[in-house]
Amino acid sequence: MCVTCGCGEGEVRIEGAVAHHDHVHDQEHTHDHEHHHGVPTHSHAPGITPSRRVQIEQDILAKNDAYARANRQQLSGRGIFALNLVSSPGAGKTSLLCKTIELLGQQAVAVIEGDQQTSRDADRIRATGAQAIQINTGKGCHLDAHMVGHAMENLTMADQSVLMIENVGNLVCPAAFDLGETHKVVILSVTEGEDKPIKYPDMFRAASLMLLNKVDLLPYLNYDLDAALTYARQVNPGIRVIQLSATSGAGMDEWLDFLREGMAQARAV
Repeated sequence: MCVTCGCGEGEVRIEGAVAHHDHVHDQEHTHDHEHHHGVPTHSHAPGITPSRRVQIEQDILAKNDAYARANRQQLSGRGIFALNLVSSPGAGKTSLLCKTIELLGQQAVAVIEGDQQTSRDADRIRATGAQAIQINTGKGCHLDAHMVGHAMENLTMADQSVLMIENVGNLVCPAAFDLGETHKVVILSVTEGEDKPIKYPDMFRAASLMLLNKVDLLPYLNYDLDAALTYARQVNPGIRVIQLSATSGAGMDEWLDFLREGMAQARAV
């Protein structure tokens, strides 16, 4: 269940996962990689008191954080630089990933793709030659650390490489869930409103880096770039911003420098 909106009823499918192994999911059901969540499906359901709702949310996040710590320990031990990419649907996460793989090298990047349905994005990543595992969350609106941990089991990640986790398109719920990443990276496209950072502050506050994407379209849009940057720093004064375009290549050198610096730091740990 999501602590924000109460989603989560349904099943989660992870490509390549071995069905019916002897693992128990954190939400008290046998885990055959079709997750049927066993907690209330909406946090505002009748009969759930406010104190009980808070307890449920705390329990869910505590269990998630334990899985996130295990993921982070595994990644750190292998010198892998992990990023959790979050955005609204259509901000350009997958296109940016494909371009990044092209420039950085297919052997340097592995990808975990999160969508409610289909493997279209994972198929696009695999077409670049890089590894990708698709997680379909069903009715769920975000990835959690347990899902990511199982997806990691099915990736042959090279030591000292980059793991890109493309979260479900959503600027609300993924903010609360640590996946074990080194950084959350929020992607805001110039085809969206410049006020997104103050409308969805939790996500921009949780992110270390904001990628302002599709800047090649700025000459054709009525977009207040200064306002977008001001709003982002109003919410998170320490956020780093890179303006880029996966289409034109603008800003991609700075993005690649960020990745290479992160990889070097991960190797040094």
